[in-house]
Amino acid sequence: MEPFRIFIVEDDKLYGEMLKYHLSLNPEYEVFLYKNGAECLKNIYRRPHMVSLDYSLPDMSGLEVIRKLLDHDPELPVIVVSGQEDVSTAVSLLKEGAYDYIVKDDDTRNRLWNTIRNLRERMALKEQISELRQEIGRRYEYSQVIKGTSPAIKAIFQLIGKAVSTNITVSISGETGTGKDLVAKAIHYNSSRSTHPFVAINVTAIPHELIESEMFGYEKGAFTGANARRTGKFEAAGKGTIFLDEVAEMDLNMQAKLLRVLQEKEFSRVGGNESIKVEARLIVATNKNLAEEVQKGNFREDLYYRLLGLPIELPPLRYRGNDILILAKHFIAEFCKENGMEVKSLSSSAQEKLLKYPFPGNVRELKAMVELAAVMANEEVIGDEDISFAGSHYRTDFLLEENTLEGYERLIIGHYLKKYNHNVKLVAEKLDIGKSTIYRLLKTNPLSEA
Repeated sequence: MEPFRIFIVEDDKLYGEMLKYHLSLNPEYEVFLYKNGAECLKNIYRRPHMVSLDYSLPDMSGLEVIRKLLDHDPELPVIVVSGQEDVSTAVSLLKEGAYDYIVKDDDTRNRLWNTIRNLRERMALKEQISELRQEIGRRYEYSQVIKGTSPAIKAIFQLIGKAVSTNITVSISGETGTGKDLVAKAIHYNSSRSTHPFVAINVTAIPHELIESEMFGYEKGAFTGANARRTGKFEAAGKGTIFLDEVAEMDLNMQAKLLRVLQEKEFSRVGGNESIKVEARLIVATNKNLAEEVQKGNFREDLYYRLLGLPIELPPLRYRGNDILILAKHFIAEFCKENGMEVKSLSSSAQEKLLKYPFPGNVRELKAMVELAAVMANEEVIGDEDISFAGSHYRTDFLLEENTLEGYERLIIGHYLKKYNHNVKLVAEKLDIGKSTIYRLLKTNPLSEA
């Protein structure tokens, strides 16, 4: 195991030897003593894990040494040990990046010992977090996590590869349940930002009046109930990734604020004046067509172009062919393993039933469906009778029939009329068509689903 290397920079030889002896009592510590700043910097190649620095040195000020040390390694903890109890000096050094400021007195040795112990615990925790993030990154290797071999999903792999190799903003679109959040995580955990946070913000889950403070944080006293400063999601993301899910649901007022932040690359907490730099990458997702939302006046055109970046449109499951079975088998195997069950297989009739179903809820619906089937099946093989569809009234042979475009149109409209109790106005709104289209089809030929 590598020893924990400590540099002591102290011009008082006796005091320095005392500190070195005291710290060397721990066999895990390797302690080096230097009498001035130049000697310390000359030996920086030894790669210390921390530095105990006397503020008053004969050759240069403690501030100069701190700056040079942090230029070499911005993460290096520097503990200043000074004979002066000067609050303003301590504050200025801490702002410059010093880890701690300890005043020389009879208890200095114990305070330094405790500070180093706390520092090591913090470093160990940081290392554990880094290892966990790397493990998560391995879990989100997109070619392993996003299952499928269809041409549609292979095209998505290529786009993810381009997104991973750059810092371009990514806009992910697709129907609900297609896996937009999974793609966002795959991009983050396979990029150079993988060791930094992935922070998700679901716009629909936050009330409009709270979203600004949730995203950018707030200062104490900014509004009633703000009893302390709170860090927002943008600040918490640091140099990582911010994932804005369902961005199309953001109101126009908040859209304007987000646009300003993206243009200026900085923001202020609600009720504050301090400018905080935006360093995180942005990935957005929506199940709506943003271009159409712009045309309708629901989304700002300037923000749309700012967010567009690299567009990735996820295909619905019904367009992915045999991927349905690949995913189904994967979900069944995972579910059985997690629940201590023998892995179950799909009968040919069950596979055929799955392939005929259009999956309006996409991958999310498939996962729920086959997990339930694994529970319901009494045998090791899941039969077609074990698979139930949430919308059992839906015609599973709908897309397999030979039909004309008008015939399909009639089937779709008939299905919706039945679903919504022949409310023509509501069906027209749901399908985004004119009521006259529905009346025309009803007049020329009764709808088979009506």
